[in-house]
Amino acid sequence: MKIFDYSFLNYGLLPVRLINLTSGIASLKTMAGVRKTDYAQIFTELESIAKVQSVKSSNAIEGIVTSDDRIRAIVNQNSAPLNHNESEIAGYRDALNLIHNDYEYLDFRESDILKLHKMMLSIVGYEYGGKYKKDDNVILEVDKNGQRRIRFKPTSAFETPQAMKQLELAYLDARSDANINQLLLIPCVILDFLCIHPFQDGNGRMSRLLSLLLLYKNGYDVGKYVSFEEQINNYKNNYYEALRQSSVGWEENKNSYFPFIENFISMLYMCYKELDKRFAVVNGKKVSKKVRIEATVLNSLTPISKAEICKILPDVSPTTVEMVLGMMIKEGSIKKIGSGRSTRYLKA
Repeated sequence: MKIFDYSFLNYGLLPVRLINLTSGIASLKTMAGVRKTDYAQIFTELESIAKVQSVKSSNAIEGIVTSDDRIRAIVNQNSAPLNHNESEIAGYRDALNLIHNDYEYLDFRESDILKLHKMMLSIVGYEYGGKYKKDDNVILEVDKNGQRRIRFKPTSAFETPQAMKQLELAYLDARSDANINQLLLIPCVILDFLCIHPFQDGNGRMSRLLSLLLLYKNGYDVGKYVSFEEQINNYKNNYYEALRQSSVGWEENKNSYFPFIENFISMLYMCYKELDKRFAVVNGKKVSKKVRIEATVLNSLTPISKAEICKILPDVSPTTVEMVLGMMIKEGSIKKIGSGRSTRYLKA
């Protein structure tokens, strides 16, 4: 059976890129904490937006989709699910809400993992929700010719309960080691969870829920305000390649965790960078939406489009962005270049 041992994180022999990423995250995390105190309303608005993006993206990775309007209605609980996909989406919403609201009382322990899995699948009505798999499963991949082959054989159904218990204990042991960076430990645990593949269905979505849970419990709550799942979905080819690389030799305890660690930490860093972009205009004074739009354009080193501004400031409506851009053009502070979809704005 696989032996879960994270003591290698205590050796101090880490790739330079990982050291730089964790240092960058620490700096951005500190800044986010300061801003959260001063701009609580903006963070509240960002949280509601990120929640929709997280539910949409985590399900989309698994091919579970519906329209954006329906996603918003389901996440905001303005409508009951109308079909199977929407029931899956509503279940993920409930599990995500539990983590957002009660992460302090949850942990990486069997009872909570099974509870989250049961909640995630409760609306769709699967009887195996909250239960480990009863049959062995395999992870398939399809080549360019459409031929299927087994890419990875997860832990057998018979060994799964014991493997999950050993994973839980190994995490708790490593978590108590002051010399182990918790930010590097989390992706190792998530990789091992994915390689065990303990459930008949929902392993990928559960891995993302557990990622958020462990990040929140360690003070890295950026996923509440910039969707961590959306970053994974945007770069899912890189994510799956890192997962593939780190799972090679896993069962024989010969795998390298570093490709998956680096991918995971990179996604988290991108979340913090996105959050930082949205507050790059803050200079110790109350910031209105108008001021944030103005500063976003004026601080941009390259011509910027309305769509790009909306992405940087997702809590600001396109109508408001358009209105402020019009005022800035009239004032002569910016100039408009191009037309139609290629329209960009630049400091005059």
